[in-house]
Parts: sequence; structure tokens; C-alpha cells
Amino acid sequence: MSEPHLAILGAGPIGLEAALAAVDAGLPFTLYEAAPHPAAHVADWGHVRLFTPWAMSVSPRLRRHLGGAGIPVPDDAARCPTGRQLVEQVLAPAAALPAVAPHLRLGCRVLAVGRQGLLKHQEIASAERARRPFRLLLEDPGGQRVELAARVLDCTGSWGHPNALGDGGIPAPGEEALGERIVRRLPDLAAEELHWAGRTILLAGAGHSAQTAARDLAALARRHPATEVMWALRQEPPALAPMADDPLAERAALTAAAARLAAGEGPLAVRAGVAVESLAAAGARVAVTLRHRSGATDTVTVDRILALTGSVGDSALYRQLQVHECYATCGPMKLAAALLGAAGGGDCLQQTSHGVDALVNPEPGFFLLGAKSYGRNATFLLRVGWQQVDEVFGLLDRQRGGDPTTLAPPAAPAPRRSAGRRWRPATGR
Repeated sequence: MSEPHLAILGAGPIGLEAALAAVDAGLPFTLYEAAPHPAAHVADWGHVRLFTPWAMSVSPRLRRHLGGAGIPVPDDAARCPTGRQLVEQVLAPAAALPAVAPHLRLGCRVLAVGRQGLLKHQEIASAERARRPFRLLLEDPGGQRVELAARVLDCTGSWGHPNALGDGGIPAPGEEALGERIVRRLPDLAAEELHWAGRTILLAGAGHSAQTAARDLAALARRHPATEVMWALRQEPPALAPMADDPLAERAALTAAAARLAAGEGPLAVRAGVAVESLAAAGARVAVTLRHRSGATDTVTVDRILALTGSVGDSALYRQLQVHECYATCGPMKLAAALLGAAGGGDCLQQTSHGVDALVNPEPGFFLLGAKSYGRNATFLLRVGWQQVDEVFGLLDRQRGGDPTTLAPPAAPAPRRSAGRRWRPATGR
């Protein structure tokens, strides 16, 4: 009997980890990547240094496979790689390994995943649903087509799906029309200096990406005094205090620098306690109306908008599957509940996997892994993704060995019927 085919979506760090796990397990697989090269998200911020050192940034499995191919991997416990170094020295070589490369489809985007012959609401908690293959709608330069898979690992992360700039998480009036004028990625200001120098810039966001941009823009403004930077922050006072005794030196240095800038110690004009109310074209510039907590508004006209307000995975990809999502974080429900209930889980270094049961959802054979599994929770650590891969492949191995534990969801409660009413499945809480 032939082995079930596995589809792995996304050739980033966790997708490549899953591909190597499939190689180790002897499972046939296809690794789909929308970009023309692997680890495209990491390459996009390749100029940024990771918080974690080499020793924490490469999995044992990756080290073993690359070492077996004669490719040395740094194991420094103090030196942190840049994203570019991680791609060039680890991720790209892993994608080029003879055991992986023939199964890698670059420039092939997975547009949607469904079940052959079934809609989302059909065969709820049924063994029949597990027997149907997944249908993957693909798009590449040759057009669109469908391929089948017995199991799917969604490792697509959150890249390419940034949060809106407007208040409440929805686009501000005018934001979508002026979308091409808004930069939503962390720019390499050293390489793009002439594009930003001497301009009036609005930076929005408070996370680590925005903090990195604030630090780099401050350095740019010092080199080019005609550069004006306004940093719009929702909270007042800004919640940017560094972590006490932070063990990650790179993170500690960044948060300390960002806190000083937010406190007014630098060339940035900080606008705390504001939300973006609307945007309008002002010739080649953009007029941005900011609303203060008091309800008062004022308008600033800028040359550049840098919106680093976070991102979340694309749930539309599996809209026709029975995936139970958390209403608050958009992560798989059981994992989201475990994360929300974990004591002291606010720092990424304290994160650990919560077991394969937290990754199983009502759709049999479909798993969200990596950063996407954390939804809006920003504490994901690569080490957790490696553990998730190990746990899921352990489950797949038990299924192959005839273990009574299967990937089918638990049985649904028997429907209650009453005269004059149609039964509808109860929603989980």
C-alpha cells in the first residue's frame, strides 16, 4: 500500500523542518512556496539581526542534515545571525539538499484548501471526512490547477498579511485607496537611505519591528537633519519598558533604545495615545488625520508612511475546512487556550509546545504549525515550531503503525431533534 502524500505549505524555517522530518519518516511530500526562493519572509528582513544566537536559531535536525552534506553550520551561543545569514548559511542550503529539492515547488502559491466532494458543513466529526483527500488550488506561472494530498501542514506564517493601519484593526478611510503609498515591511534604511533621507515620515506601530524602524530612523535623522520622523503610538504613556534582566542582549539593547526614543530622547517626534482616523492624497504626499484620546484631531502631511502594526496568518486559505479557531487570537482553539492560560508565558523564551493534542483540530489530517499556529500571539519561538513538527510526525508515525489513535476528530454528540426545528451543530466555546 502506498504511503499517504503530505502537502507542506510554506518553505520557511518550519516548512523546511517539516520537509526534513518527512524525509526522515520516509513519507512522500510536496513543499509549496509562493515566492521564487525559499525562506522569502526571512530574506525580506535579512538586514535585521535575530535576538537569538546561532545555537538557538538552527534545529538539531537541520544541523544533522546539513552536516551530513558537508555544510558547516555555526553553533555560536553568543553571536546572533542576521536574517540574511540564516537564509544563506542554513535555510537555502537545506532547500537545496537532494532529499528536499526535487519536492520543492517554488513560485507556486496555494490559494485554497478543501476536501474532495465535501463542503465545510458536511460530515461533521465523521470518519468519512478523514477518508476524502484534500484538494489544493494552486497557482504558478503556468496557471491554476488542483493537486490532492492526504494530509496538509500549513506552515505559511503571517508574512504578507499585515494588520490595517486604521483604528480598531480596520482600514482607515482612504487607506485602501492609498495602499501603494504605505510601506508595510521593515525597510533596509542603510540600503534605501536616499529614498527616506530628507523626507517627512510617519511611523506607526509599537512592536519589535516598529522599534527597530524607530531606532534606524533616528540614526537616519541624525545623519540627515532635514529628515522629520513622527512616531504614532496608540498607548499613552507608551508601553515600551525593557524587560528586567533580559537574557537576550540584542532584544535588551533594542527595547532600551526604543524606550529612550519614545520618552523623547532623540530626534523623533512622538505622538502617543493617537489612532489613525483617515488618510487622503495631498498631491504626491499623504495627509494623515490622527485622533487623540480626547477626541480632538489634527492632520499631518507626510512623504512616507511606514506601517508596522503586526500581521496575522491567512485564515481564508482553509475557509472550507473545519478548523476551530480562537475568537480572540485566530490561532487553533486548543493551542490558543493553552497559551492564554499559561502562567508567565509573556516572553518567547518561556514558551514550550503544549503537545500534539493542542494542535489537532476538527479537520482530520490538517495542522497549523509555526508562527501561524500562534495567531495574534507574538511570543512564538523557533524552538516551539521544531517541537510541533516532532509531535505531529510522532502522531503520523503512530497512525502508520496501527495505533488506535487516529487523526479523526472526536465523535460529535448525537443531535437533538424537536418538532418544527432543524438541528444545527452546536458551536464550541
